[in-house]
Amino acid sequence: MQVKVLGAERRRRWNYDEKVRLVEETLQAGETVCGVARRHGMAQSLLFTWRRQARQGGLGGEAMPALVPVEITSTPAPASACAPLPSSSPPAQRARAGIIEIELGGCRVRVDRDVDTEALQRVLELLRRR
Repeated sequence: MQVKVLGAERRRRWNYDEKVRLVEETLQAGETVCGVARRHGMAQSLLFTWRRQARQGGLGGEAMPALVPVEITSTPAPASACAPLPSSSPPAQRARAGIIEIELGGCRVRVDRDVDTEALQRVLELLRRR
């Protein structure tokens, strides 16, 4: 049996900047995913996948997570926050007692332990890019 290769592989590797540029191109007024895909010789489904990933904050999935320095400090809390919450207080109030403060790129984000982790991840990713 003899096998002949008739052409080059059509698969292309897209880097993060190219993906972002193409997704942004699909979001321009009067532009369609079909038109962008046709112009760049790619499948529409790939652009739709990248758009979904961008909405969910996971477009740069192949990038390594950034490590940021963490500093734990004790700062005096306001008097109202220092007082122990009565055991009769609702669970939501008791849970808000632990505040996390994150400084990244000159910005400060304060969240409590009930923060939506996906939303926080998107916010931190945007701050990291600044």
